[in-house]
Amino acid sequence: MSGVHSFQHFRTQECNVQTIQRIKEEVGKVVVGQEKMIEALLAGLLTRGHILLEGVPGLAKTTTVNALAKSLGLDLLPSDIIGTEIYDPTNNTFKIKKGPVFTNLLLADEINRAPAKVQSALLEVMQERQVTIGDDTFKISLPFLVMATQNPVEQEGAYELPEAQLDRFMMKVVVGYNTRDEELEIARRVANNAFEEICQVATEEDLERARQEAMRIHMDEEIERYIVELVFATREPERYGLEKLSRYIEFGASPRASIDMYKASRAVAYLKGQDYVSPIEIAYIAKEVLRHRIILSYEAQAEEISQDWIIEEVLKAVPIP
Repeated sequence: MSGVHSFQHFRTQECNVQTIQRIKEEVGKVVVGQEKMIEALLAGLLTRGHILLEGVPGLAKTTTVNALAKSLGLDLLPSDIIGTEIYDPTNNTFKIKKGPVFTNLLLADEINRAPAKVQSALLEVMQERQVTIGDDTFKISLPFLVMATQNPVEQEGAYELPEAQLDRFMMKVVVGYNTRDEELEIARRVANNAFEEICQVATEEDLERARQEAMRIHMDEEIERYIVELVFATREPERYGLEKLSRYIEFGASPRASIDMYKASRAVAYLKGQDYVSPIEIAYIAKEVLRHRIILSYEAQAEEISQDWIIEEVLKAVPIP
């Protein structure tokens, strides 16, 4: 019986992975390249983790999120306000008017240009999946996740998000320019109006089944401990032979980093069609999970040391199981 069960489980997982592939194909109708950004967004859907996309304008960040929502038939609304209390003079009472946050995928476009009120409102809903308006608290229906875009802080009018808000994002994906061939393909599609219409190829139920499958991806204890060691190396670099990093790190990654690396690595393994997590998946998403959680010292900023460089050094120093 166990053999039959294993075969059925494999067939079910294979079917759900094919669903994910169809979603990627739909997104590919309007987005050329940017494989890692697409995979990160899918990982966020599979783990209910919020995703932050950073890059200069024109790199299809918002287009990708919109295409993903259409392929799943999910509600997508831009962020503005969570809602408010409105006075009703007919019966001398206040009514609740729910804002755009009551949706499935919340697109917080250019979040680091948003007013402080909007940013602070997102803190509660991202962590607790609930919204407080006046004296009333409302639960957000699942699936719910925030997919935010931001411009590099070097651009005018853009500012760093508070550390507490950054930490609530499972991954921060730095979106770069396309290759020459990809950019040529983009130019041809735009010039010839050759972008295809996005079709819904999956439902919320399909997504939930895939999510349950991803949660069952096996992870050896050695891999689990490897995740924890990577995170601790950002907090105590000298214990890993990384004394040179101590002066560059003000604060290492938070406990959420361990949690999110655990979840994200299983999602990535699932997207690859594997039934287990290897160190390869950990290394693949390490920068995305850690880069926004490492606070650099003034010395690091003065010497133009980046979080990504620190993560590369950590990956070299921590023994691979």
